[in-house]
Parts: sequence; structure tokens; C-alpha cells
Amino acid sequence: MQEWIAPRPRHLPLLKAALTRHIPVRQQSGLWAPLPDQGWKACNEPTIVSSLPAKSQGYIQVFLDGGLNQQRMGLCDAVAVAKILNATLVVPHLDLNPVWQDSSSFSDIFDVDHFINVLSNEVKIVKEPPNEYSWSTREYYATGIRPTRIKTAPVHASAQWYQDNVLPVLQSYGIVAIAPFSHRLAFDQLPIDLQRLRCKVNFEALAFVRDVKVLGELIVNRLRKTKHQVLGSELRVNNDGSGNDGSGKYVVLHLRFDKDMAAHSDCDFGGGKAEKLALAKYRQVLWQGRVLNSQFTDDELRSQGRCPLTPEEIGLLLSALGFSNSTRLYLASHKVYGGEARIATLKQLFPLMEDKKTLASSEELAKVEGRASLLAAVDYYVSLKSDIFISASPGNMHNALVGHRAYLNLKTIRPNMVLLGPLFLNKSMVWSDFEAAVLNGHRNRQGQIRLRKEKQSIFTYPAPDCMCKS
Repeated sequence: MQEWIAPRPRHLPLLKAALTRHIPVRQQSGLWAPLPDQGWKACNEPTIVSSLPAKSQGYIQVFLDGGLNQQRMGLCDAVAVAKILNATLVVPHLDLNPVWQDSSSFSDIFDVDHFINVLSNEVKIVKEPPNEYSWSTREYYATGIRPTRIKTAPVHASAQWYQDNVLPVLQSYGIVAIAPFSHRLAFDQLPIDLQRLRCKVNFEALAFVRDVKVLGELIVNRLRKTKHQVLGSELRVNNDGSGNDGSGKYVVLHLRFDKDMAAHSDCDFGGGKAEKLALAKYRQVLWQGRVLNSQFTDDELRSQGRCPLTPEEIGLLLSALGFSNSTRLYLASHKVYGGEARIATLKQLFPLMEDKKTLASSEELAKVEGRASLLAAVDYYVSLKSDIFISASPGNMHNALVGHRAYLNLKTIRPNMVLLGPLFLNKSMVWSDFEAAVLNGHRNRQGQIRLRKEKQSIFTYPAPDCMCKS
């Protein structure tokens, strides 16, 4: 029995209007214009000239779980913790991802030599521990309680916590392993040099392997240069790379609408009772009661902006912002819950929508196919190179790219979820009112620098810690 009923468009009047709307040239030009200089630039020089200490205290290992972008943040923190402890960092181990079932190692995803070389004046990094510590492996720590493993690192631990609790173990045994490690270093009350070191890791040291970059560049070039003609419509696109209407340019949509996201939200996505029951069962199996059914109704969740945008809703948002049916739209997504039926409306609005499989041959995809982390790395590369990036809802990839693109002063649209929820609940809203509300509500959400506040992530908001006034 199918676990959901293919939903019909839930905002049919808005959809019909979006399909026949006229977009002024001035709006198109403004949408695709790059961000002006905002007066911030990357701080490439540390406030104090760094140099490696004469003697390392020992070796530090970390084991990182989660998806690619969660692991990316953990890698940055691992380098910073090694600096705090004056330790030699062993290239971190990436755990098997239980959701995507991907066993890719650090060297499968990132250029190890580049990583070591870029940070050589900051932290000593080795690919493997020396022979005397060859016993210190992930398997060793999985089979018993070990004195060299730290399991109690609190979320957002301070630098002092590591000095008080990890350094003595390091000095006693010469090696220490920290697991779990995700989100185990604070964002506040750290020296500015340590903050900038984390950004140096994130924005400079973590370079993808050649296979990812070659495939990513191939996709970028095809997005910018391919000519398209859509049969059966008046659409004709000639990408000469020069137009203010978006020709030769592309936008990346990170459509975060997988089954995990849908189940975790406890929102209604129009798939009927079968879908509701299937997602409730999936929620119980995956999170074992740790994620409970919401106490709010679907309308209450949506009015609070707590439901992820559906493909239909993100398509209407893009249309209201001024993207046309000639827009080159790249879909960065692992797997859309509901498959082709779920994104049919989005394709209707944007017939030039592409993804990895439509832009690259099976031979070109062979080295990354079936490996979720490498596929995510390709999407990250294409997203970073795009003229505009937008994510359907917050998440690790959204947060990572918002920060990285802010660091490079690139346009990134952040959907105003609190605004959009009530708009989509209003079934009597006409297109002109919807469009005006969307444009007004996103005027200052297109890549303008936002200074990091207390407890916010330095990887999402790199200013002012890692950026200087130009």
C-alpha cells in the first residue's frame, strides 16, 4: 500500500497567477545584480603572528558523526581544540552516517595534503597516529571503556573545560580520543585568533578532492552555457552570459524536503491520512520516542513558521521574488519525499530545473554515485559558485552556505518562514498581495551582512569575528 496520496496543488489560485504573471525588466535586473560592497572583508591575517610550539603535548583524535556539513563544523572545532591543547591532530575519522549509509573517509571528500599545508603554521596535523599508538582506533573504543577516550565533553564546551579535563589525559597517555565531538566547542568567550583559525579551516583549508571539483565545475559550466528550448511553450532561452534577465546565470535551490525533515516537523503536507500515519511510524522508529508528536495543530505550526516549505510553496516564493520560467534552477537535494509527483508543480513553474543527473552522464557521475557525502560535496561546490542560493528551510547545509557566501559577499536569499506561514494559510489571498508581501518581507534577506549574536554559530555568521571592516 502506498504510504501517501499524491497531493494536488494546495495553492491553486496563486499557482495559476504565477504561471501567467509578467515580470518587469527592472525587477529582473535587480534580482540578478550582485551584492554591492558591504564594507566587510575576510580577515586573512591573525592579530598575533602564529607559530608552532616547540613540543606537542601528544596526539588528539576525534570521531565525527552526522552529515557532511555537520562534520565540516566538527573538523573546524577539532583544529581549534588541538590548538587549545597544544596537541598534534590526527586527521579526523568520519563515522558511518546511519541515515545515508555512507562510509566516506576524510580523504575521500577533502584534499588531505591541502588541509595539512594550509594549517601548517597553526597546528601540526598527521594522517595517522605513530606506530606506538596504532591501537587507538574507532574499533578499539567501541569494544569497552578506555581511559584515553573522552565521552563527557559537553555541548559548546569552553576552552578551559578542555584544558581542565582533556589535557591531563593527554599528558598521561600521550593520546586522547574525543567522541562524540559534534558541537563540542563554544562560540563565545574564545580568543579572536582561535575564532579566526576556525574560519581559516572552514573557508580555506577544507578543499574538496579533485573528483568533486572537476564534476562540480562541469555542472557549473553547463548551467551557465547550455542553450535550452522548451517544446510546447513560448519559452526560449539563449544563455550568452551577459543579460540582466538572468541569462548565463543560475540559482541553486536546496530543497530540504526528505522523509526525515517531513517526519520531524509533524506538519501536514497534503498526502492524506496514509501519509500522516506513515510519518508518525517513521518518527517513532528513527528517533525512538525522542521526537514526540506536536502539541500544536497544523495551522498553528504553519502560522509560527515551523513547517518546511513544500516544493510548491518554494516555487511560489521564487516566482514572487521575480524568478521566471526561463530561470536556470539547480536543485540541490538528496532525495525528495514523494518523488517526482511532489515536485511536479515546481517543475511546472521552472521547466529549466536541473540536478546532477540531468546535467552529467552516468559515466561522469560514476565516482560519486551512491555516496551521499560526495554527492552533497558536489552540491555544495555548485551552490557556492551560484549567482544566488536559496534554501527551502534551515538546516546544516543552509547554515554552512549562508556563512560561506557571506564570507565571500555572495547573494543568498533566506526565506522568511514567519511571514510565509500565514501567507500560505490565507486561501483568499490574491497574487498581487502575495507578491507585494513576499518582496517587502525579503528585501533585507538577500545576503546583507548580519553580525553574529551571542550563542550563534561562527560558521553561519562569520562577522565580526572572522571579517574586518574594509
